[in-house]
Amino acid sequence: MKQTLLELMRMSRICRMVLATCLGSFILVIFYFQSMFQPVMRRNPFVAEGCCGKGSRNALEELYSQTQTEFTSAALLHQARRERVSDACRAHSASSRQRRVLTPADLRHLLVDETHRLIYCYVPKVACTNWKRVMMVLSGDGKYSDPMQIPPSEAHVPANLRALSQYSIGEINRRLKGYLKFLFVREPFERLVSAYRNKFTLRYNTSFHRRYGTKIVRRYRQNATDEAMRSGADVSFREFAEYLTDPATQREGPLNEHWQTVHSLCHPCLIHYDLVGKYETLEEDANTVLQLAGATNDGVRFPSYSKSTRTTDQMAAMFFRNVSTRQQQQLYQLYKMDFLMYNYSTPNYLKLE
Repeated sequence: MKQTLLELMRMSRICRMVLATCLGSFILVIFYFQSMFQPVMRRNPFVAEGCCGKGSRNALEELYSQTQTEFTSAALLHQARRERVSDACRAHSASSRQRRVLTPADLRHLLVDETHRLIYCYVPKVACTNWKRVMMVLSGDGKYSDPMQIPPSEAHVPANLRALSQYSIGEINRRLKGYLKFLFVREPFERLVSAYRNKFTLRYNTSFHRRYGTKIVRRYRQNATDEAMRSGADVSFREFAEYLTDPATQREGPLNEHWQTVHSLCHPCLIHYDLVGKYETLEEDANTVLQLAGATNDGVRFPSYSKSTRTTDQMAAMFFRNVSTRQQQQLYQLYKMDFLMYNYSTPNYLKLE
């Protein structure tokens, strides 16, 4: 009787073990199939709805969380742009012996939004005033709500936005690794002509006239009047082109940011940008950035742009008519990396041999 009781107890223990093992296996199978189907259920970051409660993915995680079946046309477009930059950088490094590391001075154009974990490299004459306004709204802790209520002069005050160069080396590396990095580019010669028109043909830009205009007139204008050398207010585009292509200008130091190359301002071969927006598709690309950051849920929108005086390809062609073939070739060489990296074709109006 006692032996039979012991047998029954042992069988009961075995049954419990078997039951526990089966239950555990069943739970594992549930988790396995849930993990298989989870990517399909995951929210597409390029759709406006969704986001962005506490503990959800940040903008960088949202961008790279998609599977191949989830790729939208926008995601594929930005992937192609990243690959284009990488290819140009590899080709450039293969043909160049220059090797360097980033310095704090290289990071002054990179602005940080800690709230949404964004890093934006601003490029003058590529909607940078409006982007700075948006960054002030994003990182302002409620101080600003409408980008267009921020005066342009206030948007350009350095103290209103924090540059990446202000952080320690460790903090810089952590942000470069964990924040979504983006920039906006523009057809190089349209941007160049836009900078010329803004800085040299408008009367109120007297600081540029005095700093650069007087120097250009003195160097490149024969029989310049005393008034022209004093004010520097009537620089022609041909004279401006001669200034840019003069080796003496290159020896004086970096070009002014308004006509410096994007390649030199943002260092895309040393910093991996996750998104490359274009001036030509400004609204769509800006919305992509804001959606990834979850900012659209807070009502943040990029300002609409419909300026009738915007520099166009036809306008750029008109300005280049008065530039010699030699200078056109030199200007193209100066901005060649921007053309190649960002997939802009060589303008038809250029006289290249």
